[in-house]
Amino acid sequence: IGYYNAGTMEFIADEEGNLYFIEMNTRIQVEHPVTEMVTGIDIVKWQIKIAAGEPLTIKQEDVKFNGYSIECRINAEDPKNNFAPSTGVIERYYVPGGFGIRVEHAAAKGFEVTPYYDSMIAKLITWAPTWEEAVERMRAALETYEITGVKTTIPLLTNIMKEKDFKAGRFTTKYLEQHPEVFEYEEHKDKEDLAAIISAAIAAYHGI
Repeated sequence: IGYYNAGTMEFIADEEGNLYFIEMNTRIQVEHPVTEMVTGIDIVKWQIKIAAGEPLTIKQEDVKFNGYSIECRINAEDPKNNFAPSTGVIERYYVPGGFGIRVEHAAAKGFEVTPYYDSMIAKLITWAPTWEEAVERMRAALETYEITGVKTTIPLLTNIMKEKDFKAGRFTTKYLEQHPEVFEYEEHKDKEDLAAIISAAIAAYHGI
């Protein structure tokens, strides 16, 4: 090919586990943190080094895989409405953290999500020694992630992490078609609003 840089090659696997080459990009993909998490190699750093004229010193035999990683795209979209874009101002924004959790984002409270750019708000990535632990860590991180003011993919992704086939690693590109139940969820309720509702209910019960 004659390509000399750090980049991305994409493959797809069939039911027998055979890998098929799809494409090569001279740039990093949105999912590059997954590769970085399981190999420990900073792809972006190497792109900068190579662009500066430094040699690529990593050999294929140096690339070792360790554990499992999952990435979720936190998009300002409405999954129940064919993933239509959701625009508005973010009213509350709380990001999860901890060991094995990585968040790449630039949003904050007061950030305006407009229709003029990509709908992705953030990338949420987890790592763990086993697939089951990586899924559970992602579920916990998604349940901690809080965004109000716009609809997001968080409720859908949370349901996927709880679904038995996904947890067992049994999924294909037809997963959403085969599991329409993951779209069944209640819209997010602001924690402060929920606290106010509970307080009002307690007050009403005691006749305050």
